[in-house]
Amino acid sequence: MPTITVIVNGASRNIDAWDPDMPLLYALRNELGLHAAKFGCGLGQCGACTVLIDGAPVRSCTLRIGDAGGRRIVTAEGLGTPDKPHPVQAAFIAEQAAQCGYCTNGMVMSSVALLQRVSKPSREEAQKALAGNLCRCGSHDRVLRAVERASGVRRA
Repeated sequence: MPTITVIVNGASRNIDAWDPDMPLLYALRNELGLHAAKFGCGLGQCGACTVLIDGAPVRSCTLRIGDAGGRRIVTAEGLGTPDKPHPVQAAFIAEQAAQCGYCTNGMVMSSVALLQRVSKPSREEAQKALAGNLCRCGSHDRVLRAVERASGVRRA
């Protein structure tokens, strides 16, 4: 059984990859006990499984664990803590940007990636960055307000 080493939330982790084609999402959830990334569609279309890999948002349901070796992976668990949330997590809480919460992981991770690239994005840039994240509850306006809050930009 091959062992694949990944850096998850700043720590080097070895994963016994019984199948190198196994989705990274399964390794995160089942092997490492990190449950923020959710299985939504399994096709990389809904964004619930989004993690950051080398700073970019990636759908972990479609990335093979065999292709993740040596990469830097950040999950929502690696952003902040309940006592000291990441600024994007704090903004989502303040704006009540989650209803059922299923899409929240992907929305947060995509927002963090956006704000790492563009510190004060326009609303259009935020919409474009979040376009691949589906929310069936309709909280998109609150999510956009959370991105604005996290960036320090408040619009009317």
